[in-house]
Amino acid sequence: MATIRDVARLAGVGVATASRVISGKGPFSADAAARVDGAIEQLGFRPSTIARALSLKSTETIGVCVPDYGGPFYGPMLNAIAAELAEQGRHMLATSGDADEPPRERALSGVQSLIDRQCDGIILTTNALRDADILDLKRRQPRLVLVNRDLKGSKAHCFTVDHKRGGRLAARALLEHGHRKIAVISGLQNAADNRQRLRGFLDELEEAGIDRAQVTIADSDFTAQGGWRATELLLHRGPRVTALFCCNDQMAMGALSCLQAAGKSVPGDVSVVGYDDADIAPFLSPRLTTIHIPIANMALNASRMLLNLAYGTSLPVAHEFPPTLVVRESLGRARK
Repeated sequence: MATIRDVARLAGVGVATASRVISGKGPFSADAAARVDGAIEQLGFRPSTIARALSLKSTETIGVCVPDYGGPFYGPMLNAIAAELAEQGRHMLATSGDADEPPRERALSGVQSLIDRQCDGIILTTNALRDADILDLKRRQPRLVLVNRDLKGSKAHCFTVDHKRGGRLAARALLEHGHRKIAVISGLQNAADNRQRLRGFLDELEEAGIDRAQVTIADSDFTAQGGWRATELLLHRGPRVTALFCCNDQMAMGALSCLQAAGKSVPGDVSVVGYDDADIAPFLSPRLTTIHIPIANMALNASRMLLNLAYGTSLPVAHEFPPTLVVRESLGRARK
């Protein structure tokens, strides 16, 4: 296997010059670059990743820790990160931790594995960790940013949306369509973003004269199966409602299916509003009204911040990601 010394010898340059040409850093002439490139092609030389990392004091890799790789939230997020890093000639190393561990330990072990692999920066999205956990991780790797999570005192390193405003937008849409008898399918209660959107939703209703005690809330788990089960419970036990707010689109998908299986017309009998604006939302039947959360854009800007911090680039970085209402056919006027 050819080494950098072989390349330098064939190109007629010093090892230091060959190294500068390969890394693209430091002074070298166009003639030296051409001869090194020719030697690399002739020898089939591939730089050692370990040697390169030691030389540059960089692995050229950004780590990403997510709870899982599936679903309409983490998939677009990972795609956006991978695309931006590739555009800048860097790589992504993704982990979801040890699947056999509880959520908190799984997230901690996932981030620690990225630190152990000397990633130049880390993007983290999780509801399982406490603020103190994240602060401890930041002491070990200062170039750590959060997506869809706030951390007190670290606003510049957080890329999230105002979920309270998102919840208010969903409630306002229902109120403007004449709905007063409303139920909610909530996500996991340990998820801060779920609590925020629910708080905003209920605050908006309360300001319109609908007491929180009048709103039936069914707890679920952010899955389509959970949305189906919660909707069944509401149909059999809850008071009759004209509208249903689901705290993510996957639960809304399950709710739509359950309502239609029960002979309920959407939006004729019950209007349904989701949250996230997942890729599948425009293709459900009926097409789902939902709150658009710019997931990919948050991840893109988190990537850019780490690229700037780790590699000295000057990419533009945004921190404002306003939620917006996307009206489709699942929302209609309340029946009198």
